[in-house]
Amino acid sequence: MLSIDSDVAIQRFLDLAAIPGLSGQERAVMTRIIAMLTDAGVDPACFQFDDANTRSRIGGEIGNLVVKIPGTVSGPTTMLSAHTDTVPICVGSEPFVDGDQVRSLNASTGLGADDRSGCAALVTAVVELLKSGQAHAPITLLFCVQEEIGLYGARYLNREVLGHVGRAFNFDGGTVEKLTCGAIGGEKMTITVHGIPAHAGVSPQAGVSAIVIAANAISVLHQNGWLGRIEKPGIGVGTANVGVINGGDATNVVTPLVTLRAEARSHDAMMRKRIVTELETAFQSAAASLTNNAGLSGRIEFEARVDYEAFALPDDDPSIMAGEAAVRAVGRVPYRKISDGGLDANWLFRHGVPAVTFGCGQHNIHTSDERLIIADYLDSCRIALHLISSSGEAIA
Repeated sequence: MLSIDSDVAIQRFLDLAAIPGLSGQERAVMTRIIAMLTDAGVDPACFQFDDANTRSRIGGEIGNLVVKIPGTVSGPTTMLSAHTDTVPICVGSEPFVDGDQVRSLNASTGLGADDRSGCAALVTAVVELLKSGQAHAPITLLFCVQEEIGLYGARYLNREVLGHVGRAFNFDGGTVEKLTCGAIGGEKMTITVHGIPAHAGVSPQAGVSAIVIAANAISVLHQNGWLGRIEKPGIGVGTANVGVINGGDATNVVTPLVTLRAEARSHDAMMRKRIVTELETAFQSAAASLTNNAGLSGRIEFEARVDYEAFALPDDDPSIMAGEAAVRAVGRVPYRKISDGGLDANWLFRHGVPAVTFGCGQHNIHTSDERLIIADYLDSCRIALHLISSSGEAIA
């Protein structure tokens, strides 16, 4: 029976979680991962970076890391993936074991379990497999960059570098029993509202307030059911949110410029596009309906871009079958879920790599109260080990 060294696996997570690694600044994390794997006997020739960062809007220090480990027996290539970046609140994390969980000693920071626990699980699985001498089919590890700012690493993955994949498993957030087999699609919008400036005390009637235009548009959208949870019989279901508003410099000026950022989500691409259309129409109408004393109105610049398309794996997908077997092998009961959030798996699917996503025991992610449940993390390591082992044995 294959097994993992729990103490070493926990320390591996502590080491990785302590490394700062904002989106675009993942080089140090990648360097440590490479060192861990080469120390375990992975040939340096197995490592290759792609050029995803050259296509990202922020650039970044480094692209995705692809590790191709040749098989000792024939069989389908199994890919395991995780993302290496963390959100800003995790910079300064001081991970330490606190009973049955891990948290940051620095109370003002997050832990970084999202997704250093996924990275550590992948490394642990390979280290333990190589140490055991167990036969295995080819293995590919994919460590993605820039997940937290829009899935850019997975989005701009160089498919040729990744090569052929037979079945794929992504390790990120959620519980270890849950197999995320599909996810929602999302679209981001930037809305620039141009008003007409005027002195707010002397001649406000000469101005057109960009704030009022934005407020009127948002009010109409809310009243008509196109913000928040959206359920339109015969049309579709989705969500929309205006999350960021910036504008104005002084109280004595009729505001000439406001910029808003919004999003729309739906499992139905046509419904998502309808939501985007409704937002654009509301802002354009609000701008046209508000005029100054000369009959002039403001105007709208509206930009929308797809963050990720929805996907859903078929019930008999080989990765689902193998994933459920791996969860059972560690003594848990698997269940399937479709996510309302975006995952690297959204873009992996678009690249022709259907992937099931597992959680690693992360809780309260993106907050200063983030925790890693040790028992769940260790089972995620065992699940990863089961997936890359050719024996299909139970994992201790």
